[in-house]
Amino acid sequence: MSEVTTENNPSQRGTGDLVLCGERLQALAEGALYWPKFELLVVADLHFEKGSSFAVRGCFLPPYDTGATLARLEGLMGRWKPARVIALGDSFHDGGAEARIARVDAERINHLVTASDWTWIAGNHDPLPPGFAGHVAEEVRLGPLTFRHEPAPAPATGEVCGHLHPCAVVRVRGRRLRRRCFATDTTRMVLPAFGAYTGGLNVCDKAFEPLFAGRQFHAWMMGEAQVVPVAGKRLLPD
Repeated sequence: MSEVTTENNPSQRGTGDLVLCGERLQALAEGALYWPKFELLVVADLHFEKGSSFAVRGCFLPPYDTGATLARLEGLMGRWKPARVIALGDSFHDGGAEARIARVDAERINHLVTASDWTWIAGNHDPLPPGFAGHVAEEVRLGPLTFRHEPAPAPATGEVCGHLHPCAVVRVRGRRLRRRCFATDTTRMVLPAFGAYTGGLNVCDKAFEPLFAGRQFHAWMMGEAQVVPVAGKRLLPD
């Protein structure tokens, strides 16, 4: 299971300090990962323009998801001032997102991308490089960690990925509580989806079984101001 540290109090700092492959990382309450050693901020599954994608198909949602996601991302960038950023794929909901995005939001994206060394990881929703600044890669290896979009089908030591949009359910004072979460053991991690309209898949779902056999992991559940680790065996299905 993940090594849970208490050097920094998550309730005070809004972070959860954990260890992955010997590297100390911080799970942020906003749903991003920070690696102090490299001043690296990692986000997964932004899904810009998901709302407008649904509208094209006749399902009208409030068209504010891209702006809301960007506002949270801008807040993180301003707070942490990362030297590097990795977006773990599905940053754009589909291949037509660039054509639909509002000009002001496109400018906000480019402002963020040019403020750091930014890498877009290709995802299954956005397999082609977006028309924005930054680097594009299938995966990035940094130290003992490998950053990619989809988890590898076999055990992958040091893997940090997205794609599955993990959420966790626990019972608190007789009530069920469902939150987005970081799913991680000592060897791999799945990040929560960052996008406003992304939802989540329960970590008890069979899709997670190949990654964390026997639920030997922690779900770092996101609250409004803190991230709380819960042992996998305590979690409930939907």
